[in-house]
Amino acid sequence: MLSSLNVRNYVLINSLEISFPEGLIIITGETGAGKSIIIGALSLVLGGKADASMIAEGSETCVVEAEFDIKGDPAVKDILDTNDLDWDGGHLNIRRVVNSSGRSRSFVNDVPVPVSVLSNLASGLIDIHSQHQTLLLSDKQFQMSILDHFAGNEALLADCRKSYCRLGELKKEYSDVAARIATLSARKEYDEAQFKQLNDAKLTEGELEDLDIEHRQLANAEEIKEDLNQVEELLSPSNPELKEGISSVSALLKESGKLLLKVGKFMPEANSLSERVESSRLEIDDILDSVNGLDSNIDNSKDRLDQVEGRMSFLYDLMKKHSCGSISELIAVRDKYSEALFDSSSLQSRKEDLEKEMALETGRLEGFSSRLHSSREKASAGFASEIQKDIRSMELDRAVFEVRLEHQDLSQTGYDSVLFEFSSSGRNPVEVSKCASGGEMSRIMLCLKAMMAKFSNMPTMIFDEIDTGVSGSAADKIGRKICEMGDDMQVFAITHLPQVAAKGKAHFVVTKTFADGKAETTIRQLSDRERINEIARMLSGATVTPAAIENAKSLLSSDQ
Repeated sequence: MLSSLNVRNYVLINSLEISFPEGLIIITGETGAGKSIIIGALSLVLGGKADASMIAEGSETCVVEAEFDIKGDPAVKDILDTNDLDWDGGHLNIRRVVNSSGRSRSFVNDVPVPVSVLSNLASGLIDIHSQHQTLLLSDKQFQMSILDHFAGNEALLADCRKSYCRLGELKKEYSDVAARIATLSARKEYDEAQFKQLNDAKLTEGELEDLDIEHRQLANAEEIKEDLNQVEELLSPSNPELKEGISSVSALLKESGKLLLKVGKFMPEANSLSERVESSRLEIDDILDSVNGLDSNIDNSKDRLDQVEGRMSFLYDLMKKHSCGSISELIAVRDKYSEALFDSSSLQSRKEDLEKEMALETGRLEGFSSRLHSSREKASAGFASEIQKDIRSMELDRAVFEVRLEHQDLSQTGYDSVLFEFSSSGRNPVEVSKCASGGEMSRIMLCLKAMMAKFSNMPTMIFDEIDTGVSGSAADKIGRKICEMGDDMQVFAITHLPQVAAKGKAHFVVTKTFADGKAETTIRQLSDRERINEIARMLSGATVTPAAIENAKSLLSSDQ
């Protein structure tokens, strides 16, 4: 239940702090006093649309804060758990702050949350019936929801919705897969040809770089051989007899080492120099062997040069064709075509699997829908009988109320469509929204709301002038019906009828005052004496007469 409401700088409310009791709460006030502003503040804190026009003149922000006593409601707890919000199991505090830009911030138990969390919580906290909500009598979803509450179809509905959503997901994936297959099929031959060319090319990472090195060696083979031969000749002359005084570098180093060893007998530090010379000699011999190896490996074959140039030209042509800058990119293109060809076969397999899954899910959905239909069909007569009984108790003695199920396309609520039919004369009932008067609509709606509250365990319900279009004894009956609902839940009744206002224990009045040219709306609870005066005002108008006072006392005493 709503235990308190705190409002600051909201439209015409400067500051308001008020607590509410359990049971039936009557709210009255003159036309234009601002009763709708109170409802607006509650709607805002429960996730309604926010904009800068809500902020009182001269203020930068408005704040609406509501505290609820939930008493461990499992539905509310599930929402809090889903959003990682703590709760003490009894009290729930919701706050909404709107700034001058129209942006708002939302808090649950002082923790910032998206406004969607407030909307989710609202469905389990308060049902607000506005003056124009009788339009719901033409809303088949609303009619369906009331019948399902009565039939206890919540779990079955949840299964049906889950199955419907799953089938929708499968259909979407199937559509995507089919479209992808169609696209791949249209270019399959092209992809196969491109993949074959790239696959036959036997591409390898770094191949172009290796070919470039080999090409430079082949193109400069003669010059390379000449240079290597000169190196060999310098390190080890091939015909020393023809070159007087010239020996190989290795021979010179060997002789130098021997001389140093000889000196080492007298100067020990010369021995280390001898070792270094010997090491250099060995390194020179190794270099000479390597040069000989390079020389023998030089390939000056014209055929091999043509092969390398042909391969390089082929690879460059492929790179240009596929707009690639390297062999790695070309390999990636080849793999892309390979994946596309593989996808075509794997997607076809997935398509076949999806067809089987859709058939199974369709069967499940039809099963849930059939069970829902049976449950609704079984509950319809009892539901209609109870509503009809309630309607007849409100000055509509001959009224007939019936429920008709019609077949529709399969949806998340099954394949049923619900139609409420009504006749005030008891003959030829037709769709309720097409035949009921304003007063009859109000009474029918009250009976439906009472039924809904009973089976949905709604902790708080607000009726904003549900008694519009009725008067006299019919108004008294409406008041008694609302009063009965207050025995099991918290009910707010905003009314202009004294017969309704005389019900219940708690009575609040909304007033508008003016100071310094500014209007301000306030709400306060009335004492017993003030309540008599307020009901007398509702009976007599601007001037409260003694007769109206006595009539107000009589109304109040008859309802105690």
